[in-house]
Amino acid sequence: MEKRKIIRITLIIAAIVLLIIQFFQIDKTNPKVDLAQDFIQNITPPIEIANLLKTACYDCHSHTTKYPWYTNLQPLAWWIEGHVDNGNKHLNYSTWTSYEPKKKAHKIEEMIEVIEDKEMPMLSYMVAHNEAWINAEQRQALVTWF
Repeated sequence: MEKRKIIRITLIIAAIVLLIIQFFQIDKTNPKVDLAQDFIQNITPPIEIANLLKTACYDCHSHTTKYPWYTNLQPLAWWIEGHVDNGNKHLNYSTWTSYEPKKKAHKIEEMIEVIEDKEMPMLSYMVAHNEAWINAEQRQALVTWF
């Protein structure tokens, strides 16, 4: 079989697979938010800090995820769903009051560490969400507040 034919068949198969996987969409339903359990509602940070948390953290670390149009495209949506699920597994601001005091203290230590080390917000998230970019001054404000 000649090389061109193999490439053409491979591209056709890839296109068919991409088309088929579009029928397997992610669940974009957020769990109900109980504001009585929410971090910002309970801790009441200054408005600047609350706004930073909402724009840079809450989308992946709460039950208020906003799913943009590109979460209709597979396999990208599966990748994003994995990030959101993993983010909520590590820290969920919507269930803050369910954490034991020792766990809350540990989560705050982790928040400081990942913000200082520029691990959060993730670069891949900030690229797609311009509002999530935080500068050095904002990072320091978050760290100092925590």
